[in-house]
Amino acid sequence: MGITITNIDQLQKIEIELLLEAIYRHYGYDFRNYAAPFIQRRALNRMTAEKLRTISGLQEKVLHDPLVMDRLFYDFSINVTEMFRDPSFFKVLREKVIPIVREYPAIRIWHVGCGSGEEVYSMAILLHEEGVLEKTKIYATDINQVNLEKAKQGSFPLEKMKLYTTNYIQSGGEKAFSEYYSVKNEQAAFHSFLKKNIDFFQHNLVTDQSFNEFHIIICRNVMIYFNKELQNHVHRLFYESLFYSGFLGLGKREEIRFTDYAKYYEVLHSAERLYRKNK
Repeated sequence: MGITITNIDQLQKIEIELLLEAIYRHYGYDFRNYAAPFIQRRALNRMTAEKLRTISGLQEKVLHDPLVMDRLFYDFSINVTEMFRDPSFFKVLREKVIPIVREYPAIRIWHVGCGSGEEVYSMAILLHEEGVLEKTKIYATDINQVNLEKAKQGSFPLEKMKLYTTNYIQSGGEKAFSEYYSVKNEQAAFHSFLKKNIDFFQHNLVTDQSFNEFHIIICRNVMIYFNKELQNHVHRLFYESLFYSGFLGLGKREEIRFTDYAKYYEVLHSAERLYRKNK
């Protein structure tokens, strides 16, 4: 029997499943319920970068060379972010959510999949301008420790400040954005008062449990890389972690209505995927 394209595709699917199982058993990282196209794309890119011919070859390297695993782990981590990304989302937060939580004696926010921290510092700026940063604790988590170390520094390329300033203004910011950072070696170093109430630490949505109760959970553009089973698992985690009447913010390509937990929320703003827990 000749080898067909279908046979090749099926073989590669088996190889990827074995790769993910091997990573889980040997390293404890569980990527088995991530979306297949995302994993396939990242695995093939890493295979090419390591000058390997097959995914099976990548599996052998990953199991016997932790540095290769580190590089693949970084590939599987979601690293796309910017300050005040999707400015309209932050504008809705400013106009519809902050006026409600402002009345609370203390505010707890969980920023999930914070990456290198740009959106976390955006939140801190927004809270500062609304006069509630001092009574807010932001828990910023990510699976990738390298990203977290970058986030703790609060320093971003100066060349990106033009875009970030535009985003900030469109989000409702009215100050000079440059007031929030100083320039050092072509980097914009954000002022330390912004991170005074931020705790950065590692958390894995797939395997770790709820660790607090929150008034706001922000998890944007993370679950688009998960399959339906894992999305439901994460939504259970969020439901258990939110106070009654707490707020959940998702990415523009993410929805709650097709999950098992849709009935527990009301839509606060459909376009910005902002929801409020009602049960």
